[in-house]
Amino acid sequence: MWTLSRMGSAKRLGFSISICLCSMMNFITIVLSGSTRPPSSGQGDSLSDNLLLHQRMKRSWVWNQFFVLEEYTGTDPLYVGKRFRGGEYSCPVSDEPSRPESSDSRRAGTSVIQVTATDADDPTYGNSARVVYSILQGQPYFSVDSRTGLIRTALMNMDREAKEYYEVIIQAKDMGGQLGGLAGTTTVNITLSDVNDNPPRFPQKHYQMSVLESAPVSSTVGRVLAKDLDEGINAEMKYSLVDGDGLDAFDIMTDPNYQVGIITVRKPLSFETKKSYTLKVEGANPHLEMRFLNLGPFRDTATVHISVEDVDEPPVFEPSFYFVEVPEDVDIGTTIQMIYAKDPDVTNNSIRYSIDRSSDPGRFFYVDIATGALMTARPLDREDVAWHNITVLAVEMNNPSQVGSVTVTIRVLDVNDNAPEFPRFYETFVCENAKPGQLVQTVSAVDQDDPQEGQHFYYSLAPEAANNPNFTLRDNQENTAWILTRRSGFRQQEQNTFYLPVLIADNGRPMLSSTGTVTIRVCSCDDKGLLMSCNAEAYVLPVTLSRGALIAILACIFVLLVLVLLILSMRRHRKQPYIIDEDENIHENIVRYDDEGGGEEDTEAFDIAALWNPREAHVVMKSRQDMMPEIESLSRYVPQVCTMDSSVHSYVLAKLYEADMDLWAPPFDSLQTYMFEGNGSVAESLSSLQSVTTDSEQNYDYLTDWGPRFKKLAEMYGATEGNGGGLW
Repeated sequence: MWTLSRMGSAKRLGFSISICLCSMMNFITIVLSGSTRPPSSGQGDSLSDNLLLHQRMKRSWVWNQFFVLEEYTGTDPLYVGKRFRGGEYSCPVSDEPSRPESSDSRRAGTSVIQVTATDADDPTYGNSARVVYSILQGQPYFSVDSRTGLIRTALMNMDREAKEYYEVIIQAKDMGGQLGGLAGTTTVNITLSDVNDNPPRFPQKHYQMSVLESAPVSSTVGRVLAKDLDEGINAEMKYSLVDGDGLDAFDIMTDPNYQVGIITVRKPLSFETKKSYTLKVEGANPHLEMRFLNLGPFRDTATVHISVEDVDEPPVFEPSFYFVEVPEDVDIGTTIQMIYAKDPDVTNNSIRYSIDRSSDPGRFFYVDIATGALMTARPLDREDVAWHNITVLAVEMNNPSQVGSVTVTIRVLDVNDNAPEFPRFYETFVCENAKPGQLVQTVSAVDQDDPQEGQHFYYSLAPEAANNPNFTLRDNQENTAWILTRRSGFRQQEQNTFYLPVLIADNGRPMLSSTGTVTIRVCSCDDKGLLMSCNAEAYVLPVTLSRGALIAILACIFVLLVLVLLILSMRRHRKQPYIIDEDENIHENIVRYDDEGGGEEDTEAFDIAALWNPREAHVVMKSRQDMMPEIESLSRYVPQVCTMDSSVHSYVLAKLYEADMDLWAPPFDSLQTYMFEGNGSVAESLSSLQSVTTDSEQNYDYLTDWGPRFKKLAEMYGATEGNGGGLW
């Protein structure tokens, strides 16, 4: 697009761009229009009033335009012209200025824009309206055709990056440019538009970057920029990684706003595994122009060196997840899994293990602080808790803030430790008119265990009822059994209730069994076997006791109660002898107590000799409900200790559980810490350990200011008013 602006004109000579589209010639020509005189009144006042759309006139006799001298005063006739038969054409005219934009030219003589000047003088008479164009400003970059006013480039390889804007001044002079002609000028502002003739270039061939090994995936490492002197779409860039040993660890993306390449982390990094990477980055123009490919490849490369910086990382568990299966009858203190973690840093700090107690609120497990041995600390019961998901922590000794964790899923395997039993209380009835072999009740059983091969129950009468003459039992071999009558002739008056013991056994290893009781009442029924009544007839005694006999019996009972109460009262108030029998004073043992409140049971609280006999850990444990086990890992700050033998571990854990379950065990797990006296008291410390004076130098007069609670001390140690001496 070209832009033409008219800056000014001389008298009688101005510029206008008139484009005439001639249909007969089929080309565009530029004409000069003008007038030697202003238009007369009643005619068009502007050029636009005289514009006619292209139209063809009917062919007829027409007159050519005739010309005469403007100031002819002679008397001789002048030849004016002749008529001819033909047609007339007219063309539209425009006078719109424009601002040209030229593509970045690579050759001289490229047309830019054509300017047209108009002269009001008669173009058919002499040279008054013959215009000649010349360039006053814009050399040596542009030239103008003196006859047509066409502006062309005058230099080859005009570069927008060197000079983008040009101001060209064109002069039009009549009289063929001869001396004395009139002239007018116009200014043409020319802008060179950009083409993709500059390849991208990295300002530096080597980049040095660094990234922390803890940097998350997709985080930014650094940026690279390939500069392009072009602009707009011609300066767009596309970055890619073309070579290097970090192609799998890093990635690069293009920022469309700033045309920079952003290097990001593609996968987790490890300083201990690889400390540095090298990347070859390429920046290229995605939009190319074939005519400029000879200027070289429109791409450039640079090398990026990335250093991985070490950070103090938390311990890492290997593997990252543990799955353990443990039978529910495992002994306390048994090691069920070895947990292992290591410090991934080069320093390889020592690790201490512990259990996140929020994941094991029941305190079922314990982990050795040094070895990571995971042990049971309480009995397991699959029927109570079948799955445990605990979190084991690993802490660096030198930096306790670095904590790693791993999840340990423990599946408690079933052991046949529950006997089958009736799911409910069975109470049924038998009719008095029942016949032998009649079904009385169908029974079934349940078992909390879950054997892999499925449940199967065996039913039979208990040994004490094996020869029962009234009822028999039939095992249906499908986990149910029938209770049948063995005889007829049941009578409520004879016996209205029967209790039938049934033995139920499972198919586990070892086989477990239990005895359930079925209560059978004798009832009266109709002929169809429908229940009518189960109440026994009133039993009438053949002989009734007299009122006197009943009174005598009650009197005897009362006398016996009084005698019993007297005997108990006398025994309670009986005094103990003051002199101890010599036979009873035969024990002279000296027992040392290290704490209060234990009494005689302190001697049974703990036997260190039993540590060397771990078998004692499996004795039957007493039940204690007043406290929970507190098996916490040692402090994170303790130094490295020797690993305790697993048998000792098992024994200690068993003893701890026994003590926790014992209702009468001394409170050995109670710890009281005393720092100093007097904290928070107006008396402060009463200890003389921190005193710098002797007792004789102490002044206790201040005791009188401490209130009633120190009144007695004030009387004993304080000075008395009016008495110059001491209390003694």
